[in-house]
Amino acid sequence: MFLFLLLLCSSSRMLNALNDAVKKQQSDMLSLGAVVDYTSLAGKKEKVAMDMAIEDIYAHANHQNFPTLHVENTRGDPFRAASSVKTLIEKQHAKAIIGFGTWQEAVFVAQLGNESKVPILSLANEVPQWGSCHWPFLVNAARSQNAQMKAVAAIIQSWKWRKVNIIYEDMNPAVTGISPEIIAAIQEVDVEINDLLPLSLFPPHHSLSKKLENLKNGSCRVFIVHTSITLATKIFMEANSIGMMDKDYVWITTNAITSQIDSLNASIISSMQGVLGVKSYFSTTPKSYKDFHFRFRVMFHLQYPGEPVPEPGTSAMQPYDAARAAALMEKPNLKSCKNLTDDVACLHEMNGQQLLGKILQSNFEGLTGAFNFKEGKLAPIHIFRMVNVVRKSYRELGFWSEGLGFSESIHKASKYNRSMSILGQVFWPGGPWSVPKGWGVPINAKPLKIGVTVATAFSEFVNVKYDRPGDKPIVNGFSIAVFEAALDLLPYHLPYEFIPFNGTYDSLVQQVYVETFDAVVGDTTIIANRSEYAEFTQPYSDSGLQILIYFKPKRVERAWLFKKPFTTFMWVFTGVINVYNGFVVWLIERNHNPDFRGSIWNQIGTMVTLAFTTLFSLQGEKLHSNLSRMTMVVWLFVALVITQSFTASLTSLLTVQQLDQTTIDIETLKKSGAKVGCNANSFVGKYLEVVLGFQPNNIRTIGSGDYYPQALKSGEIAAAFIEAPYVKVFLAKYCEGFITSGPAFKVGGFGFAFPRSSPYLPDISEAVLKLSESGKLRQLEDFLSSSYKCLASNSDVLKLSKSGKLRQLEDFLSSSYKCLASNSDGNLDSLGLNSFWGLFFITGGMSTIALLAFIFRYVRERWYRPLGQAQAQ
Repeated sequence: MFLFLLLLCSSSRMLNALNDAVKKQQSDMLSLGAVVDYTSLAGKKEKVAMDMAIEDIYAHANHQNFPTLHVENTRGDPFRAASSVKTLIEKQHAKAIIGFGTWQEAVFVAQLGNESKVPILSLANEVPQWGSCHWPFLVNAARSQNAQMKAVAAIIQSWKWRKVNIIYEDMNPAVTGISPEIIAAIQEVDVEINDLLPLSLFPPHHSLSKKLENLKNGSCRVFIVHTSITLATKIFMEANSIGMMDKDYVWITTNAITSQIDSLNASIISSMQGVLGVKSYFSTTPKSYKDFHFRFRVMFHLQYPGEPVPEPGTSAMQPYDAARAAALMEKPNLKSCKNLTDDVACLHEMNGQQLLGKILQSNFEGLTGAFNFKEGKLAPIHIFRMVNVVRKSYRELGFWSEGLGFSESIHKASKYNRSMSILGQVFWPGGPWSVPKGWGVPINAKPLKIGVTVATAFSEFVNVKYDRPGDKPIVNGFSIAVFEAALDLLPYHLPYEFIPFNGTYDSLVQQVYVETFDAVVGDTTIIANRSEYAEFTQPYSDSGLQILIYFKPKRVERAWLFKKPFTTFMWVFTGVINVYNGFVVWLIERNHNPDFRGSIWNQIGTMVTLAFTTLFSLQGEKLHSNLSRMTMVVWLFVALVITQSFTASLTSLLTVQQLDQTTIDIETLKKSGAKVGCNANSFVGKYLEVVLGFQPNNIRTIGSGDYYPQALKSGEIAAAFIEAPYVKVFLAKYCEGFITSGPAFKVGGFGFAFPRSSPYLPDISEAVLKLSESGKLRQLEDFLSSSYKCLASNSDVLKLSKSGKLRQLEDFLSSSYKCLASNSDGNLDSLGLNSFWGLFFITGGMSTIALLAFIFRYVRERWYRPLGQAQAQ
């Protein structure tokens, strides 16, 4: 018995000594901590990768004290993560702790690291800049993937979706889970965030279903899922069960989900068909990665033999690099550790601040690239893969590079494009061929409230009427037809309702600014001061402000209208020169032509006939003298010019009668104090006063376009200033006696007003351009004017307007206007001798030269003939 007690006492002492030795040995080891979630595949991959990093770093170390990695299981609970960190610090004396894949988890433990002076290496991809300042011992050991938000925005912009829903994971109510980068990226491409849906990691089934149903009932069908893979699987399973993975739906996932798709089982993959994903890109060609890839699969199989072996991915590569930095691959400087020759012993002597500095000074080539901190951060990721879930797995469509765009590869010779269409066909939810509209008819959606004016002067553009008082308004007109035709070209459904507004156009546009209306549709002119309250689409009508006048016919006796082209003196001188030229020809040819002989009356008749028939024929074959031929050629040339001038002048007199001189020049209108008219409730009245300088009491506002004819004819107004689209309709209705005068003043055309940065504005503008290019807008304009087509046979003004001659005549009349006062003899339109004196000088001179030559030759013959006969005798 005594022997037994002695042996027991000896063995107890030996066991205590052995335990003391083990504790001493453990205290001499470098202790590192890790916090992972063993219930998730990502946590298991992190554990395997960190074990490999510790083994690789100290495999060939010359000391015997192997560092230990103490791993705590959070089971996906952030609160458990905080208690695990406390355990690692207090009981395991961890010098550094690695883990925390989300920013929300890192927040729970950051303060513990600060208080204990223990570096916390977070694997979260999204850590705000102020995090390191607030918690100096929180080190972001993962590369920022904020650029993926720009990649998501580029996808949305490529397919021209204008609204999105964002589903994100909100783990800590005190710290929002939505990334500000994704909101900024979405807004940068002028896309509206329709809804933000925060979800907890473990939402009750009925709660998740209800929230997704609410999104389904809306009109927006584009969803961005920015959560952990655990929550994402629940979202997609529920979305698939309630019919949200069908046609016209779009689902886009960020890297936290996309990088782990290959680890999901077949049932979850089947519920994600057509999902587009953004995945971080790391080069897999280096030998170091290939070696890591092989050993990772082997070790994962050894540690978890009953599970499928996954691809390592970023969830393994980043923990591997972080563990290397925490284990201090670079040996400490022994000079700083007095009387110590062992690396690990030296590390024990270093305080937390020194260890933190050592980690931040890390500089080695990691699996994800160069691992060195600049301003406390690793170099961010700028290249991402585009992934499309198809059938049992996914396929890689191509790449997106920040600042460059989409490409099929990332070689130097790669071609980049801003549109994702360069990557080829995408398999969308519900079918691969048609691009989803991203919109659907909502069950309880509120339609856009569109304001329309009831105070328009021309109801042909906007007409509001009611069948009975209290009924829904019936709105139609040219502007409404253009708007509805543009909506037909949109890639989505846009519900709307028209709300009449009784007020000025300026106040109507201001209602968009104060959010009374979602848009304004109608004959709203695009001007600068209205653009301060709203943005306008492309104009759908001609621009310009024109002067409309009524021209009074001048009382001219039609029987004598033929003499108006020339002045009286011109007529007389033309007759004189014709008689003179005829006399010269007759005199030269009378000795050679028997027709020019006879009685004196016969010769006079022949001479006069010859003078006027020359205007229509040369009669060169009947002439014998070169002198008479020269005279006739010049005479005929002058006759042709005079005849054509007479024809042109008479044509203008027969088609366009003289305009009243008080309605042509705008300066005269102002100096004479003439009254001018414009549409009521429009900007034109202010424009006439401020820009053109009319006196306010000389401006008459007219409420209806049908009153302009009466006001112009009665002289109530001398001219009307009307916008170009209205002028077309007015002239189609009242083409008799009304024309435009002078050049058009440059103002904007008609457009539709929307709030600033409205997601609908680019689409509506593009649709208006398509209407114009396709000819549909022209058809609507022709239909508008054809209802009032003037068919009167004597409508010469309308014919001239179509041919373009009217504009030439207006320019001529306008340029001649300043001479009206001085030319009071009534012969302004008659051509006088001053227009043809050069021609008359030529023909008269030629005839005179021929006459003198003939006389000279005749005298010489008369003089020398008797002298020759006398000498002969």
